[in-house]
Amino acid sequence: MPQSLGQPPAVAPAPAPADEEPVTLTVWRKSLLFNGRGFTVFDARGDLVYRVDSYASDSRAEVVLMDAAGCPVLTLRRCRNLIGLGLGSDQWLVYPGEETRRLPPLYAVKRAAQYMRGGGGGGGAKSMAHVAACSGGAAAKTGAGGYEVEGSYLRRRCTVYDERRQAVAEVLPKETVGSDVFRLVVQPGMEVSLAMAVVLALDQMFGKPSLLRSWSS
Repeated sequence: MPQSLGQPPAVAPAPAPADEEPVTLTVWRKSLLFNGRGFTVFDARGDLVYRVDSYASDSRAEVVLMDAAGCPVLTLRRCRNLIGLGLGSDQWLVYPGEETRRLPPLYAVKRAAQYMRGGGGGGGAKSMAHVAACSGGAAAKTGAGGYEVEGSYLRRRCTVYDERRQAVAEVLPKETVGSDVFRLVVQPGMEVSLAMAVVLALDQMFGKPSLLRSWSS
């Protein structure tokens, strides 16, 4: 049974059963909207499963991952100067749907310390980012673990590892079409929408230019 794609998680992203097959997505760093910026994501059959649409005139430091019908799946919001909460100073919080005010975040995606000062994710350091379940959030209550992202997003070659050091997702280049189109392969054990949210966070941290560079710089 294939993993369901483009579905909003009811409470927190849930890992897929271990007997399922990996999911391969094609990620295009382009919005389908005219004069918009964003992402368009297709499954192996060429069907639209996720989208991110934003306009340059927007001023919100957040990214909404939607399904093919435009319904919010997860929202990423940039947070700064949360050192008192033990979360560091450069990170993106992942919320269910559009619940960025009513519910606590599910996960925090934090840039690794070696990239805090001018690092571009070019491959010089091994660890790029950490993904942790937020205290008080639904993911932490279900016992969800954290993830480590290693490699180079700029080169479209990076791997997401779980707490057991098992590779659960990979970003891989599509050699003949340039860096704006690449593959995301998600293994059973990681929810597909969460893997896509991690990609969006990496793009904000390391993309050149990123979707929200002019808003959050």
